[in-house]
Amino acid sequence: MSVFNSALAIPDSLLAKEATQTLREHAIDLLFNHSTRVYLFAAEQGRQQKRCFDPELLYVPAAFHDLGLTGKFSSPHERFEVDGANAARQFLSAHKVPEDQIQTAWQAIALHTTPGITHHMRPEIALLYSGAGLEVLGKGFEEFPSDLCHDIVAKYPRKHFKEGFLETYFAGFAHKPEPTYGTVNAAVCQRFIPGFQNPNMCESILESPFPDSK
Repeated sequence: MSVFNSALAIPDSLLAKEATQTLREHAIDLLFNHSTRVYLFAAEQGRQQKRCFDPELLYVPAAFHDLGLTGKFSSPHERFEVDGANAARQFLSAHKVPEDQIQTAWQAIALHTTPGITHHMRPEIALLYSGAGLEVLGKGFEEFPSDLCHDIVAKYPRKHFKEGFLETYFAGFAHKPEPTYGTVNAAVCQRFIPGFQNPNMCESILESPFPDSK
């Protein structure tokens, strides 16, 4: 994996270029710009925090992290995060990337919407989560350099991003709302599916067929 430090550019290795081509081929402009911004935000956060991370190993998961929302990579039943992680695994395996690095990429994508876990894991996993959190939810927005943020958004615009992203995001798993149980994505289903009810954990425990001991 290569070393890369430019704050406004992505890694220029063959692997990164082919990841970019895959993203461009299958993602609409909104997701292409979003995924690129996630990488740039995450990489800058890593530099600010003086974390030792592999830019290429961060960029490929950033490029693939939402591809599970697209028709090419979406499965009938898996969480969209897992679909994207599986697509990245296939891509990296085809390029003979070592298994430990493939597993890091898989985990980064699979966990990029899961709070409370990634900051205990490898830097690339933690940074993909924090970069996505800044991009989508504004977490850490006040601490991020405003001039750099302006330059990133100027190069990769956020035109009508909030509503557009919500609609695109939901469309990626509208056909399979069940896997959103226990995830932040259940709230998206509640917003867009009339009458959608997320299973209640308390009721599930009380209604379990497994009896208590007498």
